[in-house]
Amino acid sequence: MQYRRFGRTGWSISEIGFGCWGLGGGWGPMDDAQGKQAIVRALELGVNFFDTAFVYGDGHSERVLGEALRGCGRPFFVATKVPSKTMEWPPHPTTPIARAFPFDWITQCAKTSLQRLGLERIDLLQMHVWLDAWVQAEEWRRARDDLKRQGIIRAFGISVNDHDPDSALKLVASGEVDSVQVIYNIFDQRPAEKLFPLCQEQDVGVIVRVPFDEGSLTGSFTPQTKFPRGDWRAGYFKGERLAETCARVEKLKPFLRPGVSSLSALALKFALSHPAVSTAIPGMRRVANVEANCAVSDGQLLTPDELQRLKAHAWPRNYYVGAWA
Repeated sequence: MQYRRFGRTGWSISEIGFGCWGLGGGWGPMDDAQGKQAIVRALELGVNFFDTAFVYGDGHSERVLGEALRGCGRPFFVATKVPSKTMEWPPHPTTPIARAFPFDWITQCAKTSLQRLGLERIDLLQMHVWLDAWVQAEEWRRARDDLKRQGIIRAFGISVNDHDPDSALKLVASGEVDSVQVIYNIFDQRPAEKLFPLCQEQDVGVIVRVPFDEGSLTGSFTPQTKFPRGDWRAGYFKGERLAETCARVEKLKPFLRPGVSSLSALALKFALSHPAVSTAIPGMRRVANVEANCAVSDGQLLTPDELQRLKAHAWPRNYYVGAWA
């Protein structure tokens, strides 16, 4: 496993992190024992960064993660997220921070998350959505500073709204956050335009989520794929979306070569090839997924020529819109 500096925190974190949304459910049948086995195997293979959230399974993901980590005898970092009190995804542009993230809400959620995890502290607390209109507000700053003073959290960041990387530029430029979490993959390359250079300038850690485009970039789907009961991706890839996505994924196969033998490896190496990126956090619910993803961390990245050619495969779109309709 390769490790990278996590921005101004100075932490050395695994470049392959563990995305824990699936541990809370919503991705088809899930077994807690299986999820814990995946976490243990990830630790064995050197993964030391785990990302969960207050709302994943109404706290179930945090509980499962905490149970697997407690007493593991290995160093690790845990990140979780505070949802907007309005539960808007993303928040409406006119929503005031006094409604979305009041001081008491942030502190209450952080303390509840810590209790669910059963750990000594939360390493990184993130706001699960963000509006740059809130940059000057005092609510989140007071909560951040108070939680740090109490030793409940060590660092503070945000999760950038889906497919809207420019919505956090003012915040990053302010120097007030330690990290950003953002969608970045072969299809959505926009964070590299403005957000990543600014993060490098401000020494802000970058967590890449959705490196597989909710699974499509693993190459495991076909236009005939049927998602199991309870898998929210049935809405994400509804209608003609799945066929169109599969057609675009098929065009990536010429990039496979020795050292990049699968589409999953191509997708992860793409995310990790940008120097601003600290870690990529694919969802991993099974030991086999953990082993395959961790094997990608071999110190070899994509070549400048490959990255240049992959720019032609950028495909800006937002399938989250209407995914739950």
